[in-house]
Amino acid sequence: MANAEAAAIPGVERAAILLMSMGENEAAQVLKHMEPKEVQKIGLAMAGLQNVSKSKASTVLRNFISTVQNETALGIGAQDYVKSMLINALGEDKAGSVLDRILHGANTKGLDTLKWMDPRAVSELIRIEHPQIISIVLAYLESEQAADVLALLPDDIRFDVMMRIATLDGIQPSALNELNEILEKQFTGSTNVASSSVGGIKTAANILNFMETSTESEIIEKVRESDSGLAERIEELMFVFEDLVTVDDKGIQALLREVSSESLVVAMKGASEGIKEKIFNNMSKRASEMLRDDLEVKGPVRLSEVEAAQKEILSTARKMADAGDIALGGKGGEEFV
Repeated sequence: MANAEAAAIPGVERAAILLMSMGENEAAQVLKHMEPKEVQKIGLAMAGLQNVSKSKASTVLRNFISTVQNETALGIGAQDYVKSMLINALGEDKAGSVLDRILHGANTKGLDTLKWMDPRAVSELIRIEHPQIISIVLAYLESEQAADVLALLPDDIRFDVMMRIATLDGIQPSALNELNEILEKQFTGSTNVASSSVGGIKTAANILNFMETSTESEIIEKVRESDSGLAERIEELMFVFEDLVTVDDKGIQALLREVSSESLVVAMKGASEGIKEKIFNNMSKRASEMLRDDLEVKGPVRLSEVEAAQKEILSTARKMADAGDIALGGKGGEEFV
């Protein structure tokens, strides 16, 4: 029963309640082992906790204790357990690089430090490096952060960097050694590293998803001029505003609760009839009528404003997908979690 009750509480809220129940020192020790995005997400949830009932806290704690007690085969099939746990928690793509570092001991201290830095600071640090080094760094960062860094790099190297990210097939020890030697000038680290599996077409698609539409289109066109097949494969894995039509009704309803009315109106000015009907059908009759009225009275909107609003909604959708609240389907039918 406790498990069913706990399942009704969003995962990030359960984590926040659990950490708040542990005390400052113990919670700090747990947070040390989390990624920057995870710390930020859980930190926001912790800050937003108000009037948590004793019953709710007890439910979360009982669920956690039950989960731990049920794991009796400690040490047996540990790698499979860790892999499954990380995929469920982070999604397959993100879990891959984390698993590689855990199980193969790759030293990425310098790269981990970059994740905590402002995108402008990262761009200043790597902008004079070889495009191959830049591509490794961006492939390792979170897609949203990587997109911000890429946007700050000179125009003449963006295309080269994106091509290298899309065609990365693992990273050789020598490449990571070179990268760590560079980063050691700023951070403490070692050059005794193992290979790491980051990069690839999906990483390139994820980064482009977070870029401004005009920049995204420019990079894709340059990739297409060089390798049309590669450009097509990248586009197949990208998730655009019109792809929201593939999200199930429950997911659309959850997304609409997180999106401002103003952003939704602007975004829908440039949407197809299919996506409009998808959204209308997942609103109450009154809310749907109000939205239709707002669209009718809304004057002409610049294309750049429409694209910015759509990007904002997509960014919210991806964050919800990362948290496991909704499931996004790519153009190629592959699920992003």
